[in-house]
Amino acid sequence: MQKRKLGADGPEISAIGYGAMSFSDMYGPTNETESHAILDACRELGVTHLDTANVYGMGKSENAIGSYLKSHPGVRDEFVIATKATIRRDADGNRSFDNSAEHLESELDGSLQRMGVDYVDLFYAHRRDPRFTPEETAANLARLVEKGKTRAIGLSEIAPSTLRRAAAVHPIAAVQSEYSLSSRYPDLGLVQTCAELGAAFVAFSPLGRSILTDNPVSRERIADLPFLGQNPRFQEPNLTENLKITDKFRSLAAEMGIPAAGLANAWLLAQGDHVIPIPGTRSVDHLRESVSGAASNLTQTDLDRVNAVLPVGWAYGDRYSEAQWIGPERYC
Repeated sequence: MQKRKLGADGPEISAIGYGAMSFSDMYGPTNETESHAILDACRELGVTHLDTANVYGMGKSENAIGSYLKSHPGVRDEFVIATKATIRRDADGNRSFDNSAEHLESELDGSLQRMGVDYVDLFYAHRRDPRFTPEETAANLARLVEKGKTRAIGLSEIAPSTLRRAAAVHPIAAVQSEYSLSSRYPDLGLVQTCAELGAAFVAFSPLGRSILTDNPVSRERIADLPFLGQNPRFQEPNLTENLKITDKFRSLAAEMGIPAAGLANAWLLAQGDHVIPIPGTRSVDHLRESVSGAASNLTQTDLDRVNAVLPVGWAYGDRYSEAQWIGPERYC
């Protein structure tokens, strides 16, 4: 597995990490045994970066990591672990965001307890709370570095201007946003600003929530997945069009002798030495397909062929519904 740095002064991690939202029930039911099998496979494949959050299954994802570490003494140092906080939900399920120092520390303490660790390697503000300036949020996160509860800090779904302002207060090791062949928004300044400031760009949903794989989620399953059921790209007639277009990508991947998921991640790795995809899956076989992208050094001709079948703006429908857009910063 090739390596990349998690921030200018951060540790070396696997070029492809693992997005542990899949340890929750977000994309279908899972259990601890299945999650532990994924972590076994990560160790076998050289995947060293784990990305989770307190809200993934309301602690279920972090609990799965914690029980694995407890049952495998000495394994903690094999992983670079990131988690996130700031999203609150009320009794009716409505979301709000809290970047206060008190909330961040309290939530991180809960994460540390669930995972059974003394610190995490990276702690993100999951969303920006507009009540706090970027400078204030960075300062609140930096307190947790000073206390030894995290070794580095990051921000998620933010604008380039927010990154610049936060980085003036404390080094930002990583920015996490959706980025893939189906979501190219970060190309409009965020990928470039991360490179300029020495922050890793951690790309979540690098496989377009399965649509960039050889096994896109079926229409029948979408009905049982609330997030996808409300997502414009997975609603008709957009879904039919998106599947039709990505069939060309699947054919190209087969012609190149690589799984579609591997090609999608290889394309991301080619967008900059600081770009780190974090695909999630409940299947060990699908994890292997994703990780295969790290062994594929795409030529410019290869990239041109990929961009020819999936040009910028090809996807039908927005990446989020209006409700799902609450929180991420729009900057262009």
